[in-house]
Amino acid sequence: MDGMSTSSQHTSTPLAGAVAVVAGGTRGASRAIAVELGRAGATVYVTGRSSRGHRSEVDRPETIEGTADLVTAAGGSAIAVQVDHLDPAQVEGFAKRVDAEHGRIDVLVDGIWGGDHHLQWGRPVWEHSLEASLRMIRLGIDAHVVTAHHLLPLLVRRPGGLVVELTDGTAEYNATFREGTSLAFYVAKTAAHSLAIAEAAELRAHGCTAVALTPGWLRSEAMLDTFGVTEENWRDAVAKEPHFAISESPAFVGRAVAALAADPERARFSGRTLDSGGLARIYGIDDVDGSRPDGWRYMVEVAATGKPADTTGYR
Repeated sequence: MDGMSTSSQHTSTPLAGAVAVVAGGTRGASRAIAVELGRAGATVYVTGRSSRGHRSEVDRPETIEGTADLVTAAGGSAIAVQVDHLDPAQVEGFAKRVDAEHGRIDVLVDGIWGGDHHLQWGRPVWEHSLEASLRMIRLGIDAHVVTAHHLLPLLVRRPGGLVVELTDGTAEYNATFREGTSLAFYVAKTAAHSLAIAEAAELRAHGCTAVALTPGWLRSEAMLDTFGVTEENWRDAVAKEPHFAISESPAFVGRAVAALAADPERARFSGRTLDSGGLARIYGIDDVDGSRPDGWRYMVEVAATGKPADTTGYR
């Protein structure tokens, strides 16, 4: 990637000299991606609404400063900036700050969401809260377009830039409606596939790459809380939900993004929706426990077909 130190490209910091922005980097996959980009040497801007002085509508304890602290603990450099990505003026102001401080962006990860608590499971659109439906659309689509509008001009400053639109589910899995969710959730999440296709086309002339990316069954902070477990004893939740055995730590997708960002041939993926398990096979990445979960293949071949939980051959 342009901007990296040549001497660093074959070391443990292949992204040294790179400038990364992780939008919506407060928790979950985005938090872990920020950590792994920092560990790989990038300077990471972490944005989001939840700071130590303010909780967003998600109303959880994680903060952008907490993410920045984790980046620092991993040996990286991070700057936490409170930004509501639905507010164009705030995003524009943030873009001006990055421009003044670095003059470019090399990696943009758009993990903006925070809409799970608006999902009323299994309700058709006419029974689902309209306010909640529209909020999910705003968070999953509008915020991403606002972010692209103001930050992509910094990405195209140099060839080699990478955009990662985070989503939930592969393009193949999402080709049919996600039964049990809701219309708005489905539309908001599947929008990432189209965003990646459109961004890839518009960035091609500038030598930049855009992809959508989904983790597998993510052991996010909220998911662990839902099952009443921690990352250390997460397997206890398998008794309640046997298919949780295929779940992965957030670090797994974080490592996948760091490897993708350091790949000089990443343009071959432009416009595609990737998943953590697939990238792990390509780059030889393992999860924190040394396993290599292939979550979406498992969901299609095991969970969706009604087979009993068995991760043999899938991690």
